[in-house]
Amino acid sequence: MSIFKLLVDWLKTIVTALVIVLVLHYFVFNLSTVQGDSMKPTLEENEWLFVNKIVYLIGSPNVGEVIIMKDPNGVPGKEKFFVKRIVGMPGDRIEISGQKLYRNGNLVDEPYTDTLIEDMDYGPEVISDGHYFVLGDNRHAGASEDSRSFNAVPKKLIQGRADFILWPIGKIEAL
Repeated sequence: MSIFKLLVDWLKTIVTALVIVLVLHYFVFNLSTVQGDSMKPTLEENEWLFVNKIVYLIGSPNVGEVIIMKDPNGVPGKEKFFVKRIVGMPGDRIEISGQKLYRNGNLVDEPYTDTLIEDMDYGPEVISDGHYFVLGDNRHAGASEDSRSFNAVPKKLIQGRADFILWPIGKIEAL
């Protein structure tokens, strides 16, 4: 086998592997690093998340899921991503009153938070078709930029569902 043929074979293998990795990264899964405190106590800064992207290509988000989404107020070319929890689906009536979250008039049990909602009351608001109401798990005053400031988000901004904490090793767990 000539050196030229060997180099061409290696190049084909590398290009094939690169294409597979890129397809998996853009359509199936990726890793995301938590930045900020908006999801405390569930997630801490610098934890790595396994993000399932294919789940929303074949289905829709559900209440309680932790998602990765594009910043709705983002500047083109400088994309910023948020980690949030879905608390309202299309057609749901969302209200924050007396430091508590209500969905369709029912108090929402939120075992993933460590405090009542310290910010102002919100709503009531009925979520539009194709939109989702998201909140950070950190309900301390001013701790999370979420649907209370930028309204319900369209599904097209939701990039995937955070399924696992992968790093640090001591915190590996399903979300």
